[in-house]
Amino acid sequence: MGHATAQDAGIIDNGSLVRRWITYIVGIYVLTLGVSLAIRAGIGVSPQSSLTRTMTLIFPGVSQGTFNFALEILMLILAFLVMPKGFKWRNLLSLIPSAILAFLLDVNLSLTEWVMPEPYLAKLALLLFADALLALGLFMMIRANLVLMPIDLFVNTLHLKTGRKWGNLKTIFDCCLLITSAGIGLLFLGAPQFIREGTILNAIFVGQYIKLYTWIFMKLSGRRAVAADRDTVVEAERSADSPS
Repeated sequence: MGHATAQDAGIIDNGSLVRRWITYIVGIYVLTLGVSLAIRAGIGVSPQSSLTRTMTLIFPGVSQGTFNFALEILMLILAFLVMPKGFKWRNLLSLIPSAILAFLLDVNLSLTEWVMPEPYLAKLALLLFADALLALGLFMMIRANLVLMPIDLFVNTLHLKTGRKWGNLKTIFDCCLLITSAGIGLLFLGAPQFIREGTILNAIFVGQYIKLYTWIFMKLSGRRAVAADRDTVVEAERSADSPS
């Protein structure tokens, strides 16, 4: 899940916990559908997906969701090792949404097996649509404001430990995942896998899509607030005109 910053404050939902959990889980589903379609586009995926997808080629009997969950566990361990005194045991709860994500990722990969676009423009269009879904899922998870996934928790721990900007650390982390993915692909498969132009497009467009969703949400929220204020004024005027 993306890291909530001051810029996200306007979209955070601090209301009903049930509603927020529903939003969070639906967000996970939309995100994993986006990841699955990005894989089916076949022109490159995100650094995290590149690594876990590459591992499924080396160990074909293990699902990508399983490797994704294993990566999340590793990140949780690293977060503890980086700053053991700052580690809170409630951080272990992040494994619950991680397990849900792993399950839904495998489900969506199974449901999208039939998606095999051939023309390059179709692959590109599918990737851009997939990134839009992925970003929407992230947006919903950020809005729910519940639990940081272990990978984001690890980056956040580095941020607290070093004082460096969260975004810069996330970029470095993603580059490390790409290098690891490329190295494993080169060593075991003869060439890096799933790292193509789509990987760069993913890095560019997901952030831009989230900005777009945030802008749309803020616009709609502003209109709802104006409408609510207008209704309040009308009701007050009616009350004032009514005989006592």
